[in-house]
Amino acid sequence: MEYVSIDLWAANLEPVVPDLNTWLAGLEARVAQTAQRGAQMLVLPEFACAQWLSFAPADLPTANTMGWLYECGQIALDAIAGMSAQYGVSILPGTIPFAAGERDGVMTYLNRAWLLTPDGSRHAQDKLSLTPLEEHGAGGITVHGETINVIEWNGLRIAMIICLDSEFTSLWSRLGMLDLDLVIIPAKTDMITGYNRVFSCARARAIELQTVVCVLGAVGVPFGQIATDTGVGGASVFTPCDVGASLDGIHATLAPQTAAMMTDLVLMATDIPVGPCRRIRNGHAEAEVCPALWDAGHLTVVEPAKI
Repeated sequence: MEYVSIDLWAANLEPVVPDLNTWLAGLEARVAQTAQRGAQMLVLPEFACAQWLSFAPADLPTANTMGWLYECGQIALDAIAGMSAQYGVSILPGTIPFAAGERDGVMTYLNRAWLLTPDGSRHAQDKLSLTPLEEHGAGGITVHGETINVIEWNGLRIAMIICLDSEFTSLWSRLGMLDLDLVIIPAKTDMITGYNRVFSCARARAIELQTVVCVLGAVGVPFGQIATDTGVGGASVFTPCDVGASLDGIHATLAPQTAAMMTDLVLMATDIPVGPCRRIRNGHAEAEVCPALWDAGHLTVVEPAKI
């Protein structure tokens, strides 16, 4: 595949939905639009499922929040798989808690992203590094993943990297050896600072790995106060800065969106040049530099002399 079109939905988590079927109907409407536009994939942000909390039982104990979202997720994933098959669109519905077994008698959960494809396949990627809120969250114990999963999709090699994971160079040095055509980063950032960290790192990684990086984040939070919420969302598709791909490395972008803006937008990224980027990365097209292939392991660090 030389070019791919992907819809990135910077979903607004503020509106209340009465039940899971209503949420799924809204998703199906988006999937239908993606199919009508001829795009191959629809992507939602990290913890898009948090909007389900608007119809959670009133007496749900806070400590059981993750478990309840996991149970809803098992129902939702089956429905989403049906949508993918019906419309011929791959769907990445953000991340959903996934039961990881008991630890010291207490159930733990992974923050897991799913990619569901029209042929019925379900590909998963767990978040590898956790925020302090995830590690000490009141809604349940979250544990980190242990594997990097490379996915074969429409003849491309892709990976899903979740939010905070975008910020760690050690991880990306491993990814740089995998000849990836596409990296997708579903995110959810609580402030503009987090948005800038994740999106800036995503742009740098596209340059470093000479590949396409798609990143998107949710707008607002469930039960939020629109005027004061700091959660910022948006979407961008980054490429290498090279003549065969893009002069500025920005293929498509949606400016940061705050809850006060009351937006719920989809970035329609068409004709993303995965093929040209592959040729640049593999030396089959002119490239100015090849940063991902450079290894600093041979260097010696010289420290100042101690007096």
